[in-house]
Amino acid sequence: MKIYAKIRFFCGAFVIATVVGVVMVPAVILFNKHKGLIMHKLNRLIMKLIGTKYQIFGQRDESAQLFLINHQGIMDIITLEAAELTHFRWVAKKELFETPWYGLLLRYGDMISVDRENKAGIIKLLKDIKESIEIKKRAVTIFPEGTRVKGQKLKPFKVGAKLAAQKLGLKVQPIVITNSKYVLNEHDRTAHSGTIRVHYLEPIDVKKASKNWYEEIQKRMQEVIDEEAKRGYFR
Repeated sequence: MKIYAKIRFFCGAFVIATVVGVVMVPAVILFNKHKGLIMHKLNRLIMKLIGTKYQIFGQRDESAQLFLINHQGIMDIITLEAAELTHFRWVAKKELFETPWYGLLLRYGDMISVDRENKAGIIKLLKDIKESIEIKKRAVTIFPEGTRVKGQKLKPFKVGAKLAAQKLGLKVQPIVITNSKYVLNEHDRTAHSGTIRVHYLEPIDVKKASKNWYEEIQKRMQEVIDEEAKRGYFR
């Protein structure tokens, strides 16, 4: 059974690499005005080719400007892009923008780079998020933990998202994605058939929220993860 899971992983990885590298990157470069639509359609194609689906719980707040998402692997991004019609600006570490070929997708996709090693990176992040909301009219998605997490326990949230939301007075909506690591696990290189579950939690208007709003979001996200784990959807 584990051999089959290994084979399935490499087949899935091949599909993702091929669609992104051979089709998505050139299409986004050549037809940049339609980059959002291209990403949505091709990520839906990836999910279809690897034999997985998604299920939505809760409702996306169309007025939300910043989305905080837990992160287990590449399927989190693929699933949300497949499920959404909105052209998000994803926040990603600077090193990913510098990778050969795939860095082009981030650059031509007009995503936001953040330099974790530079103190000025926070200032740049604030400026980029402000530009996204006020000029580009694109909602921003960020992984507040700042990295992928192997287990069920969320890591402490980085301060960048909190500062941006408070400084700009944003409406923030948390999203919890579960079962994505079971579908494609990049740590142990296994994959299984399954449905990825996307939970839209209650949004918070930071301008009207309590001073502990950021900690309250993390607590609520952890509660949903724990509830999902009990049901067998967080593995």
